[in-house]
Amino acid sequence: MFQEFRKFILRGNVVDLAVGVVIGAAFNSVVQSLVKDMITPVISAIGGSGHFENAHFTVRHSQFLYGDFLNVLISFLVVAAVVFFFVVQPINKLTEFAMRKKDTEEATTKKCEFCLSVIPVEATRCKFCTSKFDAKAKAA
Repeated sequence: MFQEFRKFILRGNVVDLAVGVVIGAAFNSVVQSLVKDMITPVISAIGGSGHFENAHFTVRHSQFLYGDFLNVLISFLVVAAVVFFFVVQPINKLTEFAMRKKDTEEATTKKCEFCLSVIPVEATRCKFCTSKFDAKAKAA
């Protein structure tokens, strides 16, 4: 059981995921600080209020901290934009490029017209049913 666990942990994708989570957490801290210390002070300077993270309204003796909520919301939007523009879009472009390249490559196999097995394009005889056919047969 320990060997299986060790094999699981040392897999490349598990290690990559762990690194991604750690880097993501560190990046989130940087974005939180950017929003709290740089962006929302500009918003509160324009709005004319003091500390934005303490902005609130009161309903029946209950305080609603909308300033802190807006800090978190802006941080989320910044992180989501960075992930979209620097991770999702490049991966989509690479996938599209790889699929386009794959479609334009010449076929290296064809189907036997008798038994429908897949054989190399250069073959003149099917290795499964031994049927003989023209070397110019259609590629599949």
